[in-house]
Amino acid sequence: MPAIFSHFAESSPVIHVAPANDFTLFGIHVTNSMFYGWIVSALLVVGLIYIARRVTIKPQTGAVQYVEAGVEFATNLVEGAFNNREIGKKYVPFFVTLFFFILLNNWAGLIPLVGEGFQVHHHPLLRAMTGDLNATLAMGLVTMLLVYIASIREVGGFGSYIKHFFIGSPLNPLYFVIGLIEMITDLTRVLSLSLRLFLNITIGEIVIAVFAFLGGSLAPGSLLAPLVALPFTLLELGVGALQAYIFVILGVNYLAISVNAAQGHLDLTDVDAPETIGLTSASGTASS
Repeated sequence: MPAIFSHFAESSPVIHVAPANDFTLFGIHVTNSMFYGWIVSALLVVGLIYIARRVTIKPQTGAVQYVEAGVEFATNLVEGAFNNREIGKKYVPFFVTLFFFILLNNWAGLIPLVGEGFQVHHHPLLRAMTGDLNATLAMGLVTMLLVYIASIREVGGFGSYIKHFFIGSPLNPLYFVIGLIEMITDLTRVLSLSLRLFLNITIGEIVIAVFAFLGGSLAPGSLLAPLVALPFTLLELGVGALQAYIFVILGVNYLAISVNAAQGHLDLTDVDAPETIGLTSASGTASS
């Protein structure tokens, strides 16, 4: 949507929310969001490998320093969410990669010729992957599957994972109901993650398209369209970065909450309590 400067002479803004099929590969319909997502993924892999080979102890300039800053920011974000930073280190690679993947896909949708600027078969050839609900739903599903699997592994089994929902006495019906509500809420996190990202990116595209259309209608040849759309495009750069941060921080916190809660329970087990009391009693007897 953002790059529709050649189409602002239309009678109304051109907005495509649903993805469209670009071509078929081995019987699979490849949509414009899938195709562009593959391109961004390939560029991300090549770019990070290139930058990784240029990283040295001496501070670098240019793109390297920005990537290093982004990696350090995301790493501290992940490790800081856990009571035990060693646990957080194990999940840094996934969440750092997820952060850059979402960030670049959000920003890639703002590049000229992406969206309505270049069309095939009367639909955009390229479309931001994060502007496709199917893609954001897949990212949310993969993220939450990792969170569930990692949580079960870190807390010591499925039973221990379920216990962290029921923080109070199991005999208290109020705590039992609260635990059930927490479990149901936990299952809705896939939708919340995917819908939040999709709606923010799509609404941003629509806003840019509408104001660009208004700018194009004020001057012949759509001369004002880029100027009117520019402030909103720059705003979307910040929104894209913010949404990548929110997606990752929520995924990290979902994992950290269950792990930290289980670790807290392990620090005060019923097995340790009698030993502590026994030592205290023995000390008291000895002192008396």
